[in-house]
Amino acid sequence: MKKLKIEYENDGKKLSTYLTNIFPELNINTFYKALRKKDIKINGKRINDNVVVHYNDDIEVYISDDLLFNNQNNLKIDKIYEDNNIVVFNKPVGLEVVGTFSLTSIMKKQYNFLEPCHRIDRNTIGLVLFAKNQESLNILIDKFKNLEIEKHYIACCYGKAKNSDSLEAYLFKDSKKSIVYISDEPKKHYSKIQTSYELIDYNSTKNISLLDVTLHTGKTHQIRAHLAHCSLPIIGDGKYGSYELNKKFKVTTQLLCSYSLQFKFKSNSGILNYLDGTKIILEKIPFTEYLERKKI
Repeated sequence: MKKLKIEYENDGKKLSTYLTNIFPELNINTFYKALRKKDIKINGKRINDNVVVHYNDDIEVYISDDLLFNNQNNLKIDKIYEDNNIVVFNKPVGLEVVGTFSLTSIMKKQYNFLEPCHRIDRNTIGLVLFAKNQESLNILIDKFKNLEIEKHYIACCYGKAKNSDSLEAYLFKDSKKSIVYISDEPKKHYSKIQTSYELIDYNSTKNISLLDVTLHTGKTHQIRAHLAHCSLPIIGDGKYGSYELNKKFKVTTQLLCSYSLQFKFKSNSGILNYLDGTKIILEKIPFTEYLERKKI
């Protein structure tokens, strides 16, 4: 049984839409069979109809993991780098970094010790760094905290970006609604954020910019919210982007990729000193197909 709580951005969606987004391998026929058998509860009440769900609803799903995940334990996850202390995987879309069924739970079966050193959103793809022992985990968490690991992302945005820009603003996280707000001026409970980018390519016909984004402060949804605030919404972003644009480009998940990790240690790093200066990067820049010079 899986317990879920409806987040703010999913308010008003059909139950089928919500569950197939959470469980991409869930067959729609399996979903309707579960309804007929009343194997789904909303707020403690069994239902037999594809109802609309609302913010803060509690969902209980009594469908086996084999059907929910369609044996995704056999899902192929690319390994980008590995040594005796760390491993970096290329996370696919739709998979959480941690949780009951997640990148961590899948890959832990192959290691005696494996823990993530940071997280990216479920629908953000790309590099996730794991530690293979406790000593490495402690060091890397500290290095992330002290901004000694530089993270770059590729973002496919709507709008014309500058050749480069360094953005500063203030962010507030509303945990109850699972959303963040951006302000240009400091406010109570808002944290300062810094995001910079360089333009990789721009398609004037489609008005799409492909950006190399550097995250200088690691706040929740920072890149997505900050770029949207600067009139550069990430295509496919259902929370901070535009429904009309996402529909126009036929994109259902944000075009955002954790593209590279570079170790820039400022102090002794113990058993990981050898990593200083190392840059781990995906071979191919993602989302370039969206800038191809052809009609939408």
